[in-house]
Amino acid sequence: MTKKRFVIAGGGRVGLRTAENLADQGHDVVLIESDEERVEELSDAYLGPVIHGDATRPSILRQAGLDEADAIAALTDETGANLEICMEAQHLDPSIDTLARAETQAGQGYDEVVDATLLPLSLGGDHAADILTGKDVRTLLYPTGDLDIIEVTVTETAPVAGRRLDEIALPEGALLLSTGDREELAGPETILEAGERYILAVESDVVDEVLNLLRG
Repeated sequence: MTKKRFVIAGGGRVGLRTAENLADQGHDVVLIESDEERVEELSDAYLGPVIHGDATRPSILRQAGLDEADAIAALTDETGANLEICMEAQHLDPSIDTLARAETQAGQGYDEVVDATLLPLSLGGDHAADILTGKDVRTLLYPTGDLDIIEVTVTETAPVAGRRLDEIALPEGALLLSTGDREELAGPETILEAGERYILAVESDVVDEVLNLLRG
């Protein structure tokens, strides 16, 4: 595994979980949090460095070592702030990868600001960490309800690899729609091949369970 460095803006539940997930994988992670009381809580909950400050400010991003980071994830509860953070980060370092947590769906003029997949507010830190580390999971559509359309690549070690769809017990709230190339709808006889991409409709509360089945 190649060790990477990440800056996480937003030390709430999702930001903390993302930082912990990445740190557990052996990556260097710096957390930025604007709320002083939350910073004190993070100092007890998270072993890595935590910076108190506004991540939309260039001075705070520089303090976090943005110039040495592979990617920045803006994971606050404010969509506008997240996009502003990504925009400022790309202004300081045009080569950096960016990820924003948002309540609106992709494709609304954000491509120039966020070059990684927009992460819906309904999805959590594990999913954010997967995107940042380049794992083959991406969200294709963000409806206003609790249903997300995701594209996942089945891994060699996945519990479902090499098995027919009618042999797999997908959790209630998950439906396999088609292969990643969208050439055919999935049916009971569809075999989930390792290395192949598949598109699923998934309720937010079973996303992690589905990812575990398809990725191991």
